[in-house]
Amino acid sequence: QVQLVESGGGLVQAGGSLRLSCAASGRTFSSYTMGWFRQTPGKEREFVAARRWSGGNTYYYYADSVKGRFTISRDNAKNTLYLQMNSLKPEDTAVYFCAARLGAGYSGSFYPSSFDFWSQGTQVTVSS
Repeated sequence: QVQLVESGGGLVQAGGSLRLSCAASGRTFSSYTMGWFRQTPGKEREFVAARRWSGGNTYYYYADSVKGRFTISRDNAKNTLYLQMNSLKPEDTAVYFCAARLGAGYSGSFYPSSFDFWSQGTQVTVSS
């Protein structure tokens, strides 16, 4: 199966930036979806951003709460997914996870239950 190892979390002041990395290993796929989710105690896992690859085309999606501040990207040579987080706010504080699934089908939204592989998570804390 696919293994996802995440890094890059930490403590940052409001308005600062962090970049999360998610290194993938295992099988190589011609069609796949990868994304970022976050979770705080007592709340459900929340969609942050996703990237779909199919037929040579790449599609990007962002939650309204992070549009204009976060950017998802991938380095194919390193087989690594990134989440660049700028203009961080205290409400961005959470454990962040990267996730993956085979295929690139899309029905209009992303839910944790639709992803098959997950990273261990990394803590992001934004101080005020």
